[in-house]
Amino acid sequence: MTAVATPSPTRTDTLPMTRLIAVELRKLADTRAGLWLLIIIGLVTAGTSAIQLGWADDESQTFAAFYTFGLLPSAVLLPVLGILSVTSEWSQRTVLSTFTLVPARGRVLMAKLAAGTLIAIAATATTAVLAALANLIAGPLGGDASWSLDSSLIWQSLLLQVIFVLMGIGFGALLLNTPLAIVIYFALPTVWTVLGGAISGLRTASEWLDLNATSQAMTEPDMTGGEWSRLAVSAAVWVALPLLLGAIRVLRREVS
Repeated sequence: MTAVATPSPTRTDTLPMTRLIAVELRKLADTRAGLWLLIIIGLVTAGTSAIQLGWADDESQTFAAFYTFGLLPSAVLLPVLGILSVTSEWSQRTVLSTFTLVPARGRVLMAKLAAGTLIAIAATATTAVLAALANLIAGPLGGDASWSLDSSLIWQSLLLQVIFVLMGIGFGALLLNTPLAIVIYFALPTVWTVLGGAISGLRTASEWLDLNATSQAMTEPDMTGGEWSRLAVSAAVWVALPLLLGAIRVLRREVS
């Protein structure tokens, strides 16, 4: 009697990480909320250049000004996209099929983090392109149209965008509820900033633990060692800790 060899099923948890990242990037625009959020970010970023061209002083119409002002919409809204990348699957219960296809949940989380990082890089690059176009328009209209920009501001602004996106993903993984995660993401750091400024006993701690304050140094060239230390401590509290606790929750939570 001859034994017939049957091919073993493909192990989806051995899929290349690049493919998983590509899937997570596609998921960012799969839902109407994610797609419209991306569209709004693009429109508002372009709108910042239009505002400066129409109402800013001629001296303020420089590439550096267009670039730094244009980063504000993505800095505020991209973390919401990071939250949605995690919570939408649990709220819509597509997480069941995701973890069925890729049982290694840690790989899925890593792909989400990589996708969030890539979308932050893409948003920063797009902002730079829009700022360059606005600066080209500003010259004939009488604006300064200077192209000078400290090189440290480029990668510092990029790092800042990545930090905020990862913070959003961390809050999303920790809470696994879209409305709650968005409210807590915006409210909790703001409350801490207000308390740190209003209560004298918290001011020293706030200098190290207030990410809203420590991240401001990244908008200026040539950060000092002390500024980097304070940023690292605040990022550990507001980014690394939620990511760690959120990963533990996602890895252990039962999918129903």
